[in-house]
Amino acid sequence: MRVDIVTIFPGFFASPLATGLLGRAGEKGLVEVRLHDLRDWATDRHRSVDDAPFGGGAGMVMLPGPWFDALDTLEAEGPAHIALLAPDGHRFDQRVAQRLAAEPRLILGCGRYEGIDERVRTRIHEVLSIGDFVLAGGETAALVVLDAVARLVPGVMGNAASAAEESFAAGLLEYPQYTRPAVYRGLEVPAVLRSGDHGAVERWRRAQALDRTRRLRPDLLERAEGGGDEPSTPG
Repeated sequence: MRVDIVTIFPGFFASPLATGLLGRAGEKGLVEVRLHDLRDWATDRHRSVDDAPFGGGAGMVMLPGPWFDALDTLEAEGPAHIALLAPDGHRFDQRVAQRLAAEPRLILGCGRYEGIDERVRTRIHEVLSIGDFVLAGGETAALVVLDAVARLVPGVMGNAASAAEESFAAGLLEYPQYTRPAVYRGLEVPAVLRSGDHGAVERWRRAQALDRTRRLRPDLLERAEGGGDEPSTPG
C-alpha cells in the first residue's frame, strides 16, 4: 500500500514513521508513506498557503490553488482514494479502517487554520473525523488513520489473529488480558485461563468482552442489528 500525506508540517510524521509498527511496515515495503509539503505548490515568494476568509471572520483559510495543484500532481502518478481530515467528516472507525486498508493507494489531506477552501472538496472522495474535539490540525488525525489502516495491511502485524481479536475488530471491546506471574501481590489470574481448556477460555473471553462493552460502551451493543448480544461492526 502507498499512502501520500499532504501537509504543511511533514516533520510531524518523522518519528512515528521511523518507529514501532509503522517503522517495520516501511522497512518491509508493505506500507510506503510519502510526505508532501503543501508549500511546494505555493506560487509566491513567501510560500503562502492561506488567506483571509471572504465575508470576514477570525482566522485564515487554506487557499484552493496549492491544494488543486498538489492533487493534480499526485493523481498524475496514478489512481488514489483521497480523504480529507476535518471536524465535519464522518466518523472514522474500525469499519472505515478496514475499507481503506483494501485501497492500493491513499492520499490524506491535512487541514489547518480555519479550514480549507470549500472548493477543494470537489477533488476528494470523503471527509473523515476521528472524534468530536478540536485539534491544531489534521496531522494528528491523519496519523491515527494511518496507524489504524496500516496494521490491517496483510503482513504488517506479526500475528494476523491479533488484529481480529483487538477492540472494535468484532464490534466489541477486547476481553481482559493477563500474563505471568499467575499471582502478583495477591491478585490472581482467573483460573479458567490456566485450565488448558481452550473452549472454556473462548467462552470466558466472549463473556468478558460482552460485559466490558455493556459497562463501558453500551452504544456498540445498541448498534447491533435486531438487538441482543451480537453487535454488528461499530460504525
